Amino acid sequence: MKFTDGFWHARRGVGIHYAREIDRITAGEHALRAIAPTQVVRKRGDVLNLPVLTTELSAPMDGVIRVRHTHHRGTAEPFRFALDTEEGVGEATVTDGEATFTAGELSAHLAVGASWELSFRARGEQLTRSGGKSAAWVDVSADAAVDHGPVQLERDGRTSYMFDQLDLGVGEHVYGLGERFGPVVKNGQTVDIWNEDGGTSSEQAYKNVPFYLTDAGYGVFVNDPGHVSYEVGSEAVERVQFSVPGEVLEYFVIYGPDPRTILERYTALTGRPAEIPAWTYGLWLSTSFTTDYDEDTVTSFIDGMASRDIPLSLFHFDCFWMREFNWCDFEWDDRVFPDPEGMLARLHDRGLRVCVWINPYIAQQSPLFDEGMAGGYLVRNRDGSVWQWDRWQAGMALVDFTNPDATAWYQNHLRRLVRQGVDAFKTDFGERIPVDVAYFDGSDPERMHNYYTHLYNKAVHEVLAEERGTGEAVLFARSASAGGQQFPVHWGGDSTASYASMAETLRGGLSLAFSGFGYWSHDIGGFEMTPDAGVFKRWTAFGLLSSHSRMHGSGSYRVPWMFGEDESDPTSAVAVTRKFARLKNRLAPYLVAAGTTAHRTGVPIMRPMLLEFSHDPSVPHLDRQYMLGEDLLVAPVFNAAGDVDLYLPDGDWVGLLTGEVVRGGRWVRENHAFDSLPVYVRPGAVIPFSRHEDRPDADHLDGLTLLVHPGPGADLTRTIEVAGVDGSTVAFTVRTDGGALVAESAQEAGWSLRILGGDHAEATSGRAQVSR
Repeated sequence: MKFTDGFWHARRGVGIHYAREIDRITAGEHALRAIAPTQVVRKRGDVLNLPVLTTELSAPMDGVIRVRHTHHRGTAEPFRFALDTEEGVGEATVTDGEATFTAGELSAHLAVGASWELSFRARGEQLTRSGGKSAAWVDVSADAAVDHGPVQLERDGRTSYMFDQLDLGVGEHVYGLGERFGPVVKNGQTVDIWNEDGGTSSEQAYKNVPFYLTDAGYGVFVNDPGHVSYEVGSEAVERVQFSVPGEVLEYFVIYGPDPRTILERYTALTGRPAEIPAWTYGLWLSTSFTTDYDEDTVTSFIDGMASRDIPLSLFHFDCFWMREFNWCDFEWDDRVFPDPEGMLARLHDRGLRVCVWINPYIAQQSPLFDEGMAGGYLVRNRDGSVWQWDRWQAGMALVDFTNPDATAWYQNHLRRLVRQGVDAFKTDFGERIPVDVAYFDGSDPERMHNYYTHLYNKAVHEVLAEERGTGEAVLFARSASAGGQQFPVHWGGDSTASYASMAETLRGGLSLAFSGFGYWSHDIGGFEMTPDAGVFKRWTAFGLLSSHSRMHGSGSYRVPWMFGEDESDPTSAVAVTRKFARLKNRLAPYLVAAGTTAHRTGVPIMRPMLLEFSHDPSVPHLDRQYMLGEDLLVAPVFNAAGDVDLYLPDGDWVGLLTGEVVRGGRWVRENHAFDSLPVYVRPGAVIPFSRHEDRPDADHLDGLTLLVHPGPGADLTRTIEVAGVDGSTVAFTVRTDGGALVAESAQEAGWSLRILGGDHAEATSGRAQVSR
């Protein structure tokens, strides 16, 4: 939100009261407190009729410092994100010239009795600072020349805001702020943290996260579930500004020094992604949205995939598994699915899992509407009536997840479905949440707008975890805010069937990865419209080299034979789908291990290049390629001709699909047919490769191959873990030994070692060796 008219003036109707100097500082046991008048105090009379800001510093953990600016604190404290914090962290010291608050390697510094400056340092270097004309309380009149964004909080015709600005260094780049579909570098952008159902081609986003990180060694998380507005090197081009309505601004500065460590600390604070089962990494196939389908249609799709030797892990039933106008009543439409229990059993007998679409809305025609209204389970207007509108579903209401009884009521309907045989839920919607309503627990509706999706997805995830067990719960969620990464998987929303939308979809996924989300998917082929065969095939290769893979559309099916199946043509849609679905299943042990890393550390499976190569000056703007796990570089092809430009960091890389060794440290231009794309293996990589092409949850230790790319002349020692079907893991250590490459494991046989493009050896007595 922009409050200024250039550098010198405030906009009409805007009063900006900057922290001008530090009047006094007091140190507690694990906190520091400063008082900052909003004008320079030269004489006693200057302290009158003057707003004052109070700044408090504390630490939730080492390497993270909390900053809390307060103007008036007489109102009740609004709810904030639930955080995992530690007690007794941080040390405050005050000397004659400076006050310092330290949490591990990160420290914050305030000059005693001097002009306002709050600087953050680590390892003797300044990371960023809030300097002159940075921290402020803002008083805005009703007729001010200000775009308040989606909401306004008014008091006597005026609105209060708090903001701070942190300096950007020369060449410093900003990333994150949720799933955003523009350039992955956010410098120069205005970003509103406000969930909307706006597709993938606009400035709106389904997943807004008030957290960013920079390549200068730190991240910043604004602990406010409501509307947070960012000016990222835009209003003040030397700074990032973040503002919130109200009287209090709380944010955390998170030290790295590298982007991976920043994400580890951020997700330690806001929650790590849950574990997910191995079967989720296979191909998901959907009915699509408004298409006609019944059990015969579903069976024909599954038979069609099987007859064409295309492995499938899960079948998804979209909205019309329930009867029209009844969403949601959680009842199968018996006109097209007369025997749901039998159908689900038949699908399970074929080795498939089942996902069904849900949302948090109750249509007026649903039998649950009257039940929810009578029980007080629906969000109400301020006059006590049930809030309703006709967008999406006629007369729909909204489940009030702040009411524990309403949450239990909603969850019980889902439990019935799980016990029928449903394995996963697509938790759609949850973005267009009204602000002129009243919640059961009295929560501020402006703050609930973004936070609602957190309660919604948490409620659904809890059911699956309780019914299926920890590690088996999986969603396919569209909306989220900070902390939503705890309830995976998330997908990219409503894209269109075009190369441009394919590219913007990837940008959204990379931006989300910078925001702490470990798993991500998208609609292969695009959601809106029907793709041509070229778009479908290019998107299939990209989608099956993503964390999770689903074929889904709006008004048309996404089964591959509808886009070409000439068996003599290796570039037909059927052949391309078969090839990459089988490849992904063989990569399953590698992806499962990357998922375990995401669960344990918060580092995502699909990684922007900066996460792996933070010191390479060529990677900051790259948003058309990514690392899939630690060792695979993927560059999707975004045109029919097959031309692609990609950047390979230093070292000799080897093509996973081609075996060709390519020198890195430079840009490469390639041309690929529809059955190919650049997939490069990093020097020093050890990739566990399953022999099972048919499913991702097979016994990965049975016939496992270790694909190794040692790199010329490199000394390699690498240990990886591979999960067995019983959940246990087996470690494999690969090392160079003179002119040989040696792999060792406690598993004595049934696995092998292969140098990519070179020799291959079967293991005996827990050891395999090949010449380099």
